[in-house]
Amino acid sequence: MGEKAKPLKYRRVLLKLSGEILRNPETGDCICPQVVATMAANVQRVAAQGCQVAIVIGGGNIFRGAIGEASGIDRSSGDYMGMLSTIINALALQNGLEKAGLPTRVMTAVEMPKVAEPFILRRALRHLDKGRVVILAGGTGNPYFSTDTAAALRASEIQADVLLKATSVDGVYSADPRRDPAAVRYDRISYHLALTRRLRVMDSTAFALCMENAIPIIVFNFFEPGAFERVVTGEKVGTLVEQDPDE
Repeated sequence: MGEKAKPLKYRRVLLKLSGEILRNPETGDCICPQVVATMAANVQRVAAQGCQVAIVIGGGNIFRGAIGEASGIDRSSGDYMGMLSTIINALALQNGLEKAGLPTRVMTAVEMPKVAEPFILRRALRHLDKGRVVILAGGTGNPYFSTDTAAALRASEIQADVLLKATSVDGVYSADPRRDPAAVRYDRISYHLALTRRLRVMDSTAFALCMENAIPIIVFNFFEPGAFERVVTGEKVGTLVEQDPDE
């Protein structure tokens, strides 16, 4: 007999994925099919445990509004271009998830009825209850807000048990571990300390939403084998950011 699956600690999660991790570092292609397939397989294994998964994905592999502003594009226009990039990524991810056998819906804050459903909270909750993976694209639908903020907003709206920030490193460090060998990794840190120490976890608006709604954040290496599955069962993976009871 196989090993019995561990019970879930988090039954509904909001997974925040950076668009950058879709890029193929060798060819420079914006979307790497192998990366999409790996991501889909990770999500499939967690969904098979009975976990409800909503995903917010960025668009930095295609276009980032802040970079556009630096090159002379109006901030609002650049941010809308970035929102469209997240929809492209969401469709790529949907394709990968469906190939992995998962029922999936893309919902977007920027109405685009030919390719995706509009984000309607009750409909999103219905999809999750039916076991569908919901990909939430288009950011918040407004310029001047990052996809980190969109992730915190959607996590609050769907009443997610946790916001999972997927990265290519194994947690939050005191400095960039790829540049500073003396960087220290935190197993757990409070929202307050993460903000005051200016640790690059999420932007301040996203942090404020998570703090106000008491949504814990776990930062972990999404590509570490089995990490996503271990996170949802409550194992100590990555860095947990939450309210300090003494604060």
